[in-house]
Amino acid sequence: MFEIKDLKPRLYQETILATIIKKNTLIVLPTGMGKSIIFLLAAISRLNNFQKSKVLILAPTKPLCSQHQKTIQTHSNIGNVELFTGTVLPLKRKELWEAANVVVATPQTIESDIVNERINLEDVSLLVFDECHRAVQNYAYTWISKQYHKKARFPRIIGLTASPGDTLEKIEHVSKNLFIEDVEIRTEDSPDVAPYIQKLDIDLIKLSLPEEFQETRNFLKEALKTKLGIIKELGVVNNTDLTKKDLLNLQAALQGKLIRGEKDFQVMRAISVIAEIIKIEHALELLETQGAYPLYVYLKNLYHEAENTKVKATKNLAADLNFHSAYIKTQNLIKENIEHPKITELKKIIQHEISKKQDIKIMVFNHYRESASFIEKELNKIENVKAKLFVGQAKKADTGLTQREQVKIIEDFTNNNYNVIVSSSVGEEGLDIPQVDLVIFYEPIPSAIRSIQRRGRTARLEKGRVIVLMTKNTRDEMYYWVSFHKEKRMNELLSKLKERLQGKLEKLQSTLKEFTDEKKLKVFADSREKGSTILKELINLGLSVETKNLDVADYIISERVGIERKDVKDFVNSIIDKRLFSQIKNLKENFSNPLIILEGEEDIYSVRNIHPNAIRGMLATIAISFGIPIIRTKNQLDTAELIKVIAKREQDAESKDIGVRLEKKPLTTKEQQEFIIESLPGIGPSLAKSLLLEFKTVKSLINAEPEKIQKVDKMGPKKTEEIIRILNEFYETD
Repeated sequence: MFEIKDLKPRLYQETILATIIKKNTLIVLPTGMGKSIIFLLAAISRLNNFQKSKVLILAPTKPLCSQHQKTIQTHSNIGNVELFTGTVLPLKRKELWEAANVVVATPQTIESDIVNERINLEDVSLLVFDECHRAVQNYAYTWISKQYHKKARFPRIIGLTASPGDTLEKIEHVSKNLFIEDVEIRTEDSPDVAPYIQKLDIDLIKLSLPEEFQETRNFLKEALKTKLGIIKELGVVNNTDLTKKDLLNLQAALQGKLIRGEKDFQVMRAISVIAEIIKIEHALELLETQGAYPLYVYLKNLYHEAENTKVKATKNLAADLNFHSAYIKTQNLIKENIEHPKITELKKIIQHEISKKQDIKIMVFNHYRESASFIEKELNKIENVKAKLFVGQAKKADTGLTQREQVKIIEDFTNNNYNVIVSSSVGEEGLDIPQVDLVIFYEPIPSAIRSIQRRGRTARLEKGRVIVLMTKNTRDEMYYWVSFHKEKRMNELLSKLKERLQGKLEKLQSTLKEFTDEKKLKVFADSREKGSTILKELINLGLSVETKNLDVADYIISERVGIERKDVKDFVNSIIDKRLFSQIKNLKENFSNPLIILEGEEDIYSVRNIHPNAIRGMLATIAISFGIPIIRTKNQLDTAELIKVIAKREQDAESKDIGVRLEKKPLTTKEQQEFIIESLPGIGPSLAKSLLLEFKTVKSLINAEPEKIQKVDKMGPKKTEEIIRILNEFYETD
């Protein structure tokens, strides 16, 4: 029997467990209130009740997975708790899965293992989704949940989050995707949670933008006003009061017109001007919320790009008088060492706090990596401050960290090797950063979820503090109130959610069709396709999919049918870089019934600057010269449906198993002879055939006198001489 050890569950944890035992449960619990202990209790219950079953726990990052593994190993007697990430080889994961009691994994790893049939979800008695608010759209949680609900013999799902969303629609969407049947919600005011909640003091410090910054801002605002006026004159908007989201939606809509072939000058001009507006908006945000240095770095890179690009938006913006004036003003701010009041206030706060408590732990959150790097350097100039930058993996300005490095920084922070962590958004979610005494928001953020996660870094085991730095009359102020109202609305929704879900979420049944006893259709897919939605959808549709390194085709359905899939953009690009001809030639040589799927609804003649006749010529070559059908599909889901239909026709349930050849078709004698002669200098396919028709055998041709070779049409003296040279020259090693 598996048991918990070295801790006593709290009352609310046991109450929530009682619900989990009966139903798939969404658990909404404040950060730091022991969500991991709840899923540990549930895991022990399920493993004891379903002998030889497994528990699968998913978390979005490797460090968080490592922490969950450690929690299970520390507080239970469960053996064989395995950690699955991309660093563990696929064949090793398959081996470990068989013996594991609990697997803790990143969702992308499990998604890949399900697609390639390395693991079987049938015997998983509990599936846990940590940070489950991610279970929307195409995130791996959604697809894995469907597969589990369909395949598990005794399914049970737990979704864990501190902040599920700020709209009822999003919360219900997450609940539906995870097949949730009941909700357990606790807030800081819940009677059974309140005794464990530590006091959290939140201070809002309001600062004024310096006069020198105001001058730079005025130039940027004038540039913005001019550009907004242009798009209004172009007739694409009725008013110029646009948010960043409005601008991005407008840009996408206009680009859609271009894709559909509406090559109107006003549309193209508007797209370019909107790109300029977005860049100005970003510059303003950096100035108002971050400071002169991050703005300077951004503008410097933009002007460098303008000198080395043909992109009109960048060139036009760099040439704008107001924008250029803002750049000059920013350079002056750097030269005169005029700082944003936030950095001055931040240094003052941290210096004061460390003077009071030597072993204090402080986290500073900043939205921008470049700005966070600048803050780290500035803080390390203060006596007794040991600050460390904590950012994500993507490399930018040499500040990216691997997840191993992230874990090491957390360990060093815990062991007092650092007393200040300057973190980007990577520090907001999930990571167990213990005993942070003070959290500082360098800027407010317009997200209730992220604000809650930032605050959740402190007040876990004892009283905590949060300080928010706000620049008055700027985006800071707007973002602060947006987040405030979103969070207030979310709390109101949570209080109503349980009642609404109980009336609305009855036992959710999978809409996917269950497999019958008929033979399962099988498709081989090239390993380069593994990132596409098609593979996951084929599995949803009931096909067995195996990924291989295919020499020819993207999908192989049978000995006869190989499919090359191209989206519209890739199709046109492959004409330009000449890949397509060799691909269709190989396809025709290896399959008696080859097929090309052309995917996407874009106008094929508008995606690149290439003459339409070049595209028409290639389409004609494929269809007429090679006799390969071209079928268009709307999107990847449509492509998957088509592949299923083709597979069903090829792999009739009553027929024998069809062997699928994964390598190129062996060459015939004729093809091998032609191949040998084509390898000679200056010899193409047609000339190789002419030479073989004349000399009958490869040997006769190689032994022939030069005069006889030259008698063949198109074989001149120079070409013949080069062939004779190659045939007679001694082979030498390098």
